[in-house]
Amino acid sequence: MRNYPSIFNDVIGPVMRGPSSSHCAASLRIGKLCRDLMDGQMSHILIEFDPHGSLATTHTSQGSDMGLFGGFLGWEAYDERLPASADHIDRAGIKIEIEISPLTASNHPNTYQLTLSSKEECRRMVAVSTGGGMIEVISIDGAAVSMAGDYFETLIYCDHPENVTAFLQEAADVDALEWHPGEHSFIEIKAQQFLPGNLCNELLAFTEVHRIKKLAPVLPIMARKNISVPFITCQEMLQYNQDKNFSLWELAVEYESERGGITKEAVFEKMRAIFRIMENAIQLGLKGTHYDDRILGSQSLQFKEQLQKKRLPGGDASNTIIMYVSAMMEVKSSMGVIVAAPTAGSCGALPGAIIGMGESLGLSEDEKVKGLLAAGLIGVFIAAHATFAAEVGGCMAETGSGGGMAAAGIVVMANGSLNQSLAAASLALQNSLGLICDPIGNRVEAPCLGRNVMAATNAAACANMALSDYNHLIPLDEVIDTMQKVGNEIHHTLRCTNLGGLSVTAAAKEIEAQLEMQSAPFFKVC
Repeated sequence: MRNYPSIFNDVIGPVMRGPSSSHCAASLRIGKLCRDLMDGQMSHILIEFDPHGSLATTHTSQGSDMGLFGGFLGWEAYDERLPASADHIDRAGIKIEIEISPLTASNHPNTYQLTLSSKEECRRMVAVSTGGGMIEVISIDGAAVSMAGDYFETLIYCDHPENVTAFLQEAADVDALEWHPGEHSFIEIKAQQFLPGNLCNELLAFTEVHRIKKLAPVLPIMARKNISVPFITCQEMLQYNQDKNFSLWELAVEYESERGGITKEAVFEKMRAIFRIMENAIQLGLKGTHYDDRILGSQSLQFKEQLQKKRLPGGDASNTIIMYVSAMMEVKSSMGVIVAAPTAGSCGALPGAIIGMGESLGLSEDEKVKGLLAAGLIGVFIAAHATFAAEVGGCMAETGSGGGMAAAGIVVMANGSLNQSLAAASLALQNSLGLICDPIGNRVEAPCLGRNVMAATNAAACANMALSDYNHLIPLDEVIDTMQKVGNEIHHTLRCTNLGGLSVTAAAKEIEAQLEMQSAPFFKVC
């Protein structure tokens, strides 16, 4: 099936706590699927990371362990207990072992190989974090699968599929049914809801059926059979819009309504709810934040003080954007609730630019929501044809994408044309090509804060360039294709591995050592 991203699955979301959506939210979703696979009963879990991937060096400091533990416990990505998830796992009696060893199941840098054990059974799952909190389960018990967490998944473990398949085709309404032979053979069912209890009881009466597993969806927008979208590239969108004259935010509503199978009103209100979470996070940040395991303090308070004293040069809009970006990033780094937009590491650029510029223009909440919707559609094109994962595309994929999205949103809020919105996104993304990811101290704080600020101010500048009809030269589709190619060419040490760039400076290593002295993992790492 073609990749048809959802604004609320892939681009703006999830609502979460933690430094990194690729690490925290994605691992939590993987952990929840593991919990379902084991019917909530686990006594021992072996977690394996490849030494050449990103997670081998970042799984503790950037929150993969925390997210996994929260998922194993059945929590949501915004649960306030997440910072203490290791203690809760210990109290739950689940023994954790983490090994760094070569993996053959996947060459993706964000691969999780998990062996789950209880007194009754042992199961294996391999999954990857694909960026922005999105995941794909690629193997269960040695059988190749493809699960994004957007279906109700039922696994029927059985010796032979013929009778069970025939029964299901008669009795159940499912979107997909596939047989996975192997040491632990099973039939996988993708559907809009789980099989009803009476049907499961009938299946368990079959002599060839051993177990039935139910894996609940972890994404807010479901997939479905024969899914379709009105367009999936900018060029297709322009053709679709030839006789409609929609603005970019209206096209976003058209896309997401058809993609998600929800009403246009529901799309708008979902984005309003996200906007309010973003706005609340910024206001919390401006009150000051504290968290022991971080490098930077509440620098936005210093900025706010200087701004109030009128000691900062530049326009009010630009300075407000910088302050708001800083406040949002500080909430993220203090384990507050934020929205990954498109990732947690880049959660400041888009809301800082949209909310800051919206306030400067004196706009209503509805107008700012329209800006976010427009930004979300640009993100759809990036998600479909490039990546949001810094482990794959460097910081270009994260803050670069956030800046390109924000630029288009600002043009919409300024009543610019559709072509000007696309030009702004193109210009902003062009300015971000090749940006590396090299967090200091193995924390998602610096230079992440500065790069979020750069992305947001770049968005504002590119929006004004586009509104002045600067020639962007390269169509947005081609810029996005280039992002993917450039990301592939960035050396792996410069893609969120803590192995290159600023990460390996003497000062960064000293900071990292000081942070590591403050806490040590309770589980075994080999």
